[in-house]
Amino acid sequence: MVTLSLRKPSDAALSALLSTARVESLSYVEVGATQGELPGGYRHDRFDVDLGPDGDGRFERARDALRAWRPQVGAGLRVVPSDPVHQDQTFVLVMHFGPLYVLAPGRVVTVIDTPERFAFAYGTLQSHPEKGEESFAIARDDGRVLFTVVAFSRPRHVLARLGAPVARLVQRRVTRAYLAAMQADAS
Repeated sequence: MVTLSLRKPSDAALSALLSTARVESLSYVEVGATQGELPGGYRHDRFDVDLGPDGDGRFERARDALRAWRPQVGAGLRVVPSDPVHQDQTFVLVMHFGPLYVLAPGRVVTVIDTPERFAFAYGTLQSHPEKGEESFAIARDDGRVLFTVVAFSRPRHVLARLGAPVARLVQRRVTRAYLAAMQADAS
């Protein structure tokens, strides 16, 4: 399956990829590990940002933004379909970097929704250029609202392996954009 393209993917191509992705299995076995101890053999990332004091609906705005994929959209990614986050949801992230479009199928593997915390994690599918899991959480913590991104990953696609240093820079840039998007949405 093609996960990289020099042409903008059409809606029909994305629909076909999504149909195929729905029957794909996850590309890793450590499902749910972003909620605890991260597994060996992967790069580990953890980023936190304080969104401000809890009150005036800040937690609720941040939760609603996270449920609506706002960190991803705010980072310039397209989420197909754009339905609100839910358990077992299969989706494709479309990333545009220079002349290249990266198509990254994933599946939501964890959703936590309590009065103190909203979080979800998604895992990579077989046709994703990377292998691993990424989680996003909004939490109330000592009168503050925090946004946390935790991930473990390693390159899977040959081009991702060959271009690992560039892929790593892109990952970090996208993650910083996730944090900035959530700060804007929670204000």
